[in-house]
Amino acid sequence: MSENSLLNKLDGLVSRFEEVGTLITDPAVIADMKRFVKLNKEYRDLEKIVAARAEYIKALNGIEEAKALLDSEQDPEMREMAREELDSCNERIPALEEEIKLLLVPADPQDDKNAIVEIRGGTGGDEAALFAGDLYRMYVKYCEMKGWKVSVSSFSEGSSGGFKEIIFTVSGEKVYGTLKYESGVHRVQRVPATETQGRVHTSAATVAVLPEADEFDVEINEGEIKWDTFRSGGAGGQNVNKVESGVRLRYVWKNPITGVSEEILIECTETRDQPKNKERALTRLRSFIYDKEHQKYLDDIASKRKTMVSTGDRSAKIRTYNYPQGRITDHRINYTIYNLSAFMDGNIQDCLDHLIVAENAERLKESEL
Repeated sequence: MSENSLLNKLDGLVSRFEEVGTLITDPAVIADMKRFVKLNKEYRDLEKIVAARAEYIKALNGIEEAKALLDSEQDPEMREMAREELDSCNERIPALEEEIKLLLVPADPQDDKNAIVEIRGGTGGDEAALFAGDLYRMYVKYCEMKGWKVSVSSFSEGSSGGFKEIIFTVSGEKVYGTLKYESGVHRVQRVPATETQGRVHTSAATVAVLPEADEFDVEINEGEIKWDTFRSGGAGGQNVNKVESGVRLRYVWKNPITGVSEEILIECTETRDQPKNKERALTRLRSFIYDKEHQKYLDDIASKRKTMVSTGDRSAKIRTYNYPQGRITDHRINYTIYNLSAFMDGNIQDCLDHLIVAENAERLKESEL
């Protein structure tokens, strides 16, 4: 894309940025929460593009000024300064153009949301549950490094440790946009603790990362929700098993895409406070429905792309953890490293960075910028 056409595209967005800036101060817009939140998100996205445009224009002007100075100036010191400015701007331009092109490609509208992560032990029995527990600890350590908050909603422990299933919410900045790459089947190859012959077994666990829905993202008739309460089990002091703080939610929802009704069952024992558990169960219900409705958007993307990085079939095998060789392989991008111990301690950012680069390359190719 030439400089002029790129600037023309940016110029058209400046007027939209100013228009949205005016709209979000309009009392009528502020009263419509759904529209206000959507416009605020658009304003923040456009603000980044407008700032990048200003820097891009500054660099282009810097090149012109430096060239003019070299043509007219005789003083060696001034000419040296002009050459340095010219080199600096020429070096900055390609990176700015890439940054602007990526900003112009529509991002996943869910990227800024918090995430609900569900990990389930798959094939492999006790060993799969242990691996699910290892994955949970890996994500918790990664979230700690990022300064994100992790809240467990519900879990079912394996008979030998780990988890048959664990569901937790991660809160922070751009959580879903980062963790969405983890959705899929994770395979482990190692000698289980229960194996007496020292043979390597293959087990699996599934990870589902869902964007957390806000109240106005989906419509739920709360009057049709059936609630049950029960006593929470497990460790936790005198309150546990005496107060019915656990909640169970049942809701019949009609899928607008398939037209089929299904009963959704959600349990929450996260806190000792029943109202808080009800609130968190409702959040999970909204996110479950939102994710189902959002799946059509994901399917539309999947149908356009030959290779999928962050979306598509959640039953696809995405990564193998080979303990005998200390190897991690991400099958989507042919990424292999030999630092399994550090990876399981939460050092997964390098792998995520490679996935983000691959995803951005697909988005740029798709948009033909």
